[in-house]
Amino acid sequence: MLEAPAMAAAAEEAAVEAALAELAALLAPAAGEAARAGAAEAALALSGSAAGRRLLAGRPAALAALLELAAGPCPPAARDALGCLVNVSAEPAARGPLLAGLPALLGLLPGGPACGVLANLCRERGAARRVLRGLRERGPGLAPLLQALGEPRPPPQLGPLLCNLSQLPEGRRGLLDRSRRSVQRLLPFTQCEDSAVRRRGVVGALRNCCFEYEDHEWLLSEEVDILPFLLLPLAGPEEFPEDEMERLPADLQYLPQDKQREEEPDIRKMLLEAIMLLTATKAGRHIVREKGTYLILRELHRWEREPDVLAACEKLIQVLIGDEPGPGMENLLEVDVPEEVEQELQRLDREEEEWWRREQEEQRREARGSTPRPEEPPR
Repeated sequence: MLEAPAMAAAAEEAAVEAALAELAALLAPAAGEAARAGAAEAALALSGSAAGRRLLAGRPAALAALLELAAGPCPPAARDALGCLVNVSAEPAARGPLLAGLPALLGLLPGGPACGVLANLCRERGAARRVLRGLRERGPGLAPLLQALGEPRPPPQLGPLLCNLSQLPEGRRGLLDRSRRSVQRLLPFTQCEDSAVRRRGVVGALRNCCFEYEDHEWLLSEEVDILPFLLLPLAGPEEFPEDEMERLPADLQYLPQDKQREEEPDIRKMLLEAIMLLTATKAGRHIVREKGTYLILRELHRWEREPDVLAACEKLIQVLIGDEPGPGMENLLEVDVPEEVEQELQRLDREEEEWWRREQEEQRREARGSTPRPEEPPR
């Protein structure tokens, strides 16, 4: 015989299942427009908690109905449905059902909420590959996303989506397409003050592109000139002697006294990592040194207080002031990485993933007390 606590838990679980079944029925097309709109609002509210997101993620029929509503003609219901899907898409259990509706999601691009759903899904490489394939099958590939960057107010979630797509070589190839000048569209957003989410995503995408060492000389050439866009957010208002000032690119000379550095530590770290990748080849190291990068890093090191960012800054400084690698090791990206180092890198990736999970949870807690709205996805 079940004890009272167990009976109560079983009864509560049965009630939750019944409520979810009712919600799924109200989301179905047969329920009518008004009922579906009310159900979408209730689903959005439910997705404001971790438990609610897990419950919804386990209901493929409800997710399919929400996706149909999101693509439908009723703006309030579509807004609430998309908001719910943004939140639920961070749950692993929702990945399969939402990818099954990929054509409908792609049809909603480049809208911000659709970018948010896809950004969350594309955190997993297999899902990112399916999304890239879907974009190519529609014809223009990444072009609609890159064109959206030229709008007066591009959606913040576009940055994380491009970042997560660029974790794949084929995604990076799309951004490094020289004929379309794709990567040049990203550069101005390294200093986009109105959205840290967009800025973080764009810097992450640029860092990922820097893994392609065959493109380093082009990225550092006048045609792209990526280095000033990576260094300027790291620069402060410090004045330099005239002989040092002349070594800097023009965009980094005589900065105003109110010049502020990038305020987000993780973005500063990614900027440093991108420059570090550009120093992987001998030619890249030469260009980065010649453009006075050390001077900006020297002042950043004096100012920086975040241990992880300081460590990244120190590693880059060591590369710039140290001796050149020996024969056979000129390209640091082609050097075999010992297994223990590879395991450490994987551990750091897991720690970063956990940090972003906690950050997203904190944003949800701050949003409580009012009807939850769609969240901006993590990188």
